[in-house]
Amino acid sequence: MAQIPTTATERCPAPPPGSRGIDEILAAARARLRRLDPEQAHLACRAGALLVDIRPAAQRAAQGTVPDALVVERNVLEWRFDPRCAARLPQAVDYDVPVIVLCQEGYTSSLAAAALQDIGLHKATDVVGGFAAWHIAGLPTLGPTPPTRPSSAAPPVTAGGALR
Repeated sequence: MAQIPTTATERCPAPPPGSRGIDEILAAARARLRRLDPEQAHLACRAGALLVDIRPAAQRAAQGTVPDALVVERNVLEWRFDPRCAARLPQAVDYDVPVIVLCQEGYTSSLAAAALQDIGLHKATDVVGGFAAWHIAGLPTLGPTPPTRPSSAAPPVTAGGALR
């Protein structure tokens, strides 16, 4: 009878030469950042830094948002903040823009902030613990947005028109 692997390492195939695991990549990204706790991030935003929420819309609806945070989903972040790019946001005026990236728990934001540093935004960083830590710290939030429910004020509509 075949033995069932008991750890992730036992189930993992041999990595290709030169590859790095996500834990190594995350550690390298964070080593380059001056990460901010939620209170420090809040103060930096009040002093003019841009707080950029990279969470997907569904996560923002389910968990809530930070008032005045600029929403730029992760899949387009570099294009929106590269001052050389035609698709940049008006806020991407130069490489000195202080950008603080926010995700749900502070993992994806570290990778995203390091990517912004790679394109030259040397002041890019992220929030330790992400939105969850921001919310726990009692800093300003909005939402979450409850799911939309049909109104009981209007009669239901069927394919053939309104019921009578």
